[in-house]
Amino acid sequence: MFNVIVNAHARHVEKLVAAMEERFRAHGIQYRVFYTERKGDAGKYARSLSAADGGKFIVVGGDGTLNEAVSGFADPGSCVFGLIPAGTGNDFAASMHIPQGIRALDLILESEPQPVDYIECGSRRSINIAGTGIDVEILRRCAGMRFGSDKGKYFRSLVATLVRYRGTRLNVTVNGETREYFALIAAVCNGRQLGGGIPLCPAAEPADGLLDLVVVDSPKRRKLLFELIRLMRGKLLERPITHHILCTEAMISSPDGPIYVQYDGEIERADMLEARLVSGKLKMYRG
Repeated sequence: MFNVIVNAHARHVEKLVAAMEERFRAHGIQYRVFYTERKGDAGKYARSLSAADGGKFIVVGGDGTLNEAVSGFADPGSCVFGLIPAGTGNDFAASMHIPQGIRALDLILESEPQPVDYIECGSRRSINIAGTGIDVEILRRCAGMRFGSDKGKYFRSLVATLVRYRGTRLNVTVNGETREYFALIAAVCNGRQLGGGIPLCPAAEPADGLLDLVVVDSPKRRKLLFELIRLMRGKLLERPITHHILCTEAMISSPDGPIYVQYDGEIERADMLEARLVSGKLKMYRG
């Protein structure tokens, strides 16, 4: 039995679900479909359905829906899940080499689930990237815009943030050492990209038992655009302003007070980001 959690607002979701149901019937597979209508529904479904005895799940949506589902699993060790990418970014799907559309269901039906790492962040979980910095400021501006396409909002938010962003004082504790940074970005990466294809950490492997901590020093204003172009091209790890540290735990806070943290694109104000990798417990159908 597959429990299919569907973001009702995902792109072309009606046709996609109809094609999935046809595949299920052709293979004689039992399934149940649960549609989310508002933020938080995916987590509620995942929690209630997995509470009894775990089970098999398929998430139809983007990184936000996936984050809710993984965060909602009552016991991740008893859950197996697959992903049908149907969001605006689909960043974790790219890291896992999961194809688009109905081909993602074929991958689920024709393969065996494999272990995948995830990040415990206090009372939350993240399966892709959690962090703070300029990317969070861009997302916050996007969320406050009422008009325009998603790409248009992101571009306008990017321009506005470039004009105003000054960097953030952060204390980062990793491998028993605490250092202070004036940072552009600080993130713990299980996946490789964020923001709809921005390759923050191309070296990350979501099933290697390690977190990739990436801290980028805030450059001088005249060099900011240049460094962001490097980021967009996946070259930021090569820059001298970037600190790339392998670890299993990390803590990020600011001496100036609470920070805004994004967990797979979901933003929350927090006193700190505490990240601990959980490896080999959760299983996923992946490429």
